Amino acid sequence: MISRAYRVLDENAGVSFRATVIIDPEGTIVSKSIYPREVGRNSYEILRLIQGIQYGRETGLGIPANWIPGQPGIERRTRDIGRI
Repeated sequence: MISRAYRVLDENAGVSFRATVIIDPEGTIVSKSIYPREVGRNSYEILRLIQGIQYGRETGLGIPANWIPGQPGIERRTRDIGRI
């Protein structure tokens, strides 16, 4: 079961949590968000997150809060490189 494999299964209720799992081309989970049942997901924010991850990998820069594609990134501190 996919929801069990990605650890988004509510075993007690027998249903999956509302979750978004983003996996990079190498098969690594780079983002996992679990939402309350009463809150829907936002496809625009999920797309922005994917674009931000790609931008960071391409440029080595981070993205600030409320960043949108086309805006500049920000320098990351050495200790933050590789973290997502």
